[in-house]
Amino acid sequence: MRNTRALALTATAAVLLTACATTPSTGPMSFFITSAGSGKGADLGGLAGADAHCQRLASAAGAGGKTWRAYLSVPGAFAQGSTPAVPSTHARNRIGNGPWYNAKGELIARDVNHLHNGNNLSKTSALDERGNPIKGRGDTPNEHDILTGSRADGTAFAPQTDTTCKAWTSSSDGSAIVGHHDRAGPLPENWATSWNFSHQSAGCSQEALVRTGGAGKFYCFASGN
Repeated sequence: MRNTRALALTATAAVLLTACATTPSTGPMSFFITSAGSGKGADLGGLAGADAHCQRLASAAGAGGKTWRAYLSVPGAFAQGSTPAVPSTHARNRIGNGPWYNAKGELIARDVNHLHNGNNLSKTSALDERGNPIKGRGDTPNEHDILTGSRADGTAFAPQTDTTCKAWTSSSDGSAIVGHHDRAGPLPENWATSWNFSHQSAGCSQEALVRTGGAGKFYCFASGN
């Protein structure tokens, strides 16, 4: 039994070492935080509008040759009468396979699993499309709330509660889940240091997002490198 367990652990370590060894430590930009939001709070024009915003910003920064996707989830909907159920959209399934690098060529994550467990995201690495840092906790203004609508594993929430400002179409009613790109909060706890699942916003308007420490910005990933 001990020999079997030792062999399994050795095999797992070998796989991890191989993954690290085969992923270049630098590469062309395939990840950024938007330098600006939509200007309409959490109304991003739905997922399509958010993707288009990522594409525009990437193009302006000289990286428009890739297909860019917003890291955003949307809960599904229950079946009602003759209307069939609608499956959820999970942020983790929208962004390709990786690896992803910031505007300075620094590795953010090797793949989807690494992104959600042990990534290299921090205030110094989570840059906008031109390589500029995003203001965080302790800066004025604090803009560390990044829209995600996602759980820590990158999946959507159940549909009973609004966690995406009505599927990213509301600038008034509702609320959205945000993460802290600077991995900092008022308490040294997991929720405060999560890059994608920290807390809900005070509302969906630009003013409400600002009030809770955000600016309507979100993560963009190249879905094909």
